[in-house]
Amino acid sequence: MTAYFDWAATAPPDPEALNLQRKVSEDTWQNPSSAHQWGRSARAELDRARSRSAGALGVSPESLIFTSGGTEADHIPMLSLLLRPAPHSIAVSAVEHPAVTEQAKVLSRLGWKVASIPVDSSGRVSAEGVLSSLSEDTVFVAVMAVNNETGAIQPVEEIASALIRHSRGKRKIHFHVDAVQGIGKIPLNLSAEGIDSASLSAHKLGGPRGIGLLYLNRPLEGVLRGGGQESGLRPGTENVAAAAACALALERTVERMNAGDEADGRGLSRGLFANLCAVRGIAPIPRDRKEGDCRFSPFIMQFTNDRFPGEVLVRALSDRGIAVSTGSACSSKKKNRPVLEAMKISSRESQNAFRVSTGYGTTRDETEALVAALSEIMGAT
Repeated sequence: MTAYFDWAATAPPDPEALNLQRKVSEDTWQNPSSAHQWGRSARAELDRARSRSAGALGVSPESLIFTSGGTEADHIPMLSLLLRPAPHSIAVSAVEHPAVTEQAKVLSRLGWKVASIPVDSSGRVSAEGVLSSLSEDTVFVAVMAVNNETGAIQPVEEIASALIRHSRGKRKIHFHVDAVQGIGKIPLNLSAEGIDSASLSAHKLGGPRGIGLLYLNRPLEGVLRGGGQESGLRPGTENVAAAAACALALERTVERMNAGDEADGRGLSRGLFANLCAVRGIAPIPRDRKEGDCRFSPFIMQFTNDRFPGEVLVRALSDRGIAVSTGSACSSKKKNRPVLEAMKISSRESQNAFRVSTGYGTTRDETEALVAALSEIMGAT
């Protein structure tokens, strides 16, 4: 059998979302900016997708911008900073996704000061750590909701509240949350006071690639200009079919989360974590993570082993029909592991680390196959 444990890279496509995308592509292919009746029908379909997405997220439709994915949704608020008359400072957590950290490097080359917000040994940011990283001229802070490599859940609402208190009587600091690994997996209130923007990606939810959402609780001025689509922030003809599929996949994922452990696989994932920790030579990262640990999403687990480099273990499992990864798919060709380095994980443990990520479609047969395969590999001479 084959077993897929790389949901954090991309989720298997939801058949209902794919069917809807194909149907809308065939039936409503006109340009939603056109004034004729067919264009108006396309516009109605796009508005429906926005409203359905907003309903699933508990926000207003006007606060959502369709993008090409999570990366662009991260970039739009960051690039809007370039419209300021002079560079200021930003602060991003040391464990952010490359979509944020690489864009921060671009801002740094353009004269912006970039502070790295430290994390503790579990890979978590604290509100105090955020505040200690601020300068007088800090205008932007980015902390992700759930880390894509370790599953660490960040206290984003607590951080938002701390930034509000810090900003009283001063310029409001924009707080951005990369919610790509959090939406539909953990309870997350995007409309919480102090969260100014957030990103999500459809293909992490079973939707199509090439479509995502940016949540904004207040207007931004966009850097890219064109036909004025998506409130002027994301010019270009909208992908109506992908937006419709995104909305359906989002709805279905949130419904599964709200239905409880058995529906979304949380219980199965917790059991898998315990069984993998019991395999000889396998240890979790961080070492103090336990089964059901509320500091972590049960869907993302980082392990290390005492025998093989992570890449070797990934290939050995792949040869047995089992997919895991060494970390972020966006950084799979890079040898360094910035997230683990920020957690002060040793170089050997980092080199031997691998990620197991699950989803609502993970089966018990798959988890048993993974545990058996790892036991065989680790027990081989």
